[in-house]
Amino acid sequence: MPPRKAPTARQRRLGTELRKMRERAGYNIAEGAERVGTDRTTISNTESARFGVSAERVRAWANAYECPDEAYVDALADMAAERGQGWWEEYRNGLVNIALDLAELEHHAAGIRSVQIMHVPGVLQTEDYMRAVYEGAVPAISPTRLRRRLSHRLKRRDVLDRDNPPTCTFLIHEAALRMVYGGVKVARNQLDYLLSESHRDNVTIRAIPFAAGGFPNAGSSSQYLYGVVPQLDTVQTDTPSGSAFLDAETPLANWRAVLDRTEECSLDPDKSREFIRTIAKQL
Repeated sequence: MPPRKAPTARQRRLGTELRKMRERAGYNIAEGAERVGTDRTTISNTESARFGVSAERVRAWANAYECPDEAYVDALADMAAERGQGWWEEYRNGLVNIALDLAELEHHAAGIRSVQIMHVPGVLQTEDYMRAVYEGAVPAISPTRLRRRLSHRLKRRDVLDRDNPPTCTFLIHEAALRMVYGGVKVARNQLDYLLSESHRDNVTIRAIPFAAGGFPNAGSSSQYLYGVVPQLDTVQTDTPSGSAFLDAETPLANWRAVLDRTEECSLDPDKSREFIRTIAKQL
């Protein structure tokens, strides 16, 4: 099997989980290789996601490592069995890998909890709002690349319509709700779209008013993407240099606490709808 040129975040995560499984069993690489009947190079290359792994091998390694968590092993085997090309792959030559990794993680997420400070969440943006945000980018985006980015972000919205869609809670700060990207008409249409999306069975939108004061990590936006088992949760954070993905146990626990406390500062769904309607009328 030839080595991968650029493993995706999900492929890297599978390798990381196989390493964690081996280490939890108390084996170093040499001992792990002996347990599963292979060589150290295969173990190293698989855990670093340089090489793929079959679902059957995942189960065999889990058995050799005496992993007792069947749901966890099943989830890893399912990840290994993913051989199809996701819709995001058609954008691989035009967008940065982080954007594709985020789309892949959203596609497989069992749930999404997001806090946004200055923008409406990506999967809830209208096309005109997206365009206005992208047109403010530095350096400027060419018309061809702009079309690709718009197409990709619009496609991300389909995650809310998929079979067995993720349960989503979007915490949106008043600053994001009041930002007038693209002019008053675009901003008002965006707020109307939020209101319509808030009635989906799998979507909860909660506004954080200025009056709520400060809250944890108020300076950055983030998404918590729930895996099919808790061990596969991932946090995506926005930084000045782009997105970052976190999946270690302590950061995940800390981010769950941050989101819990942030949600406590937000309005309930009904009051949030009324709050958004009020802002729309004031534009």
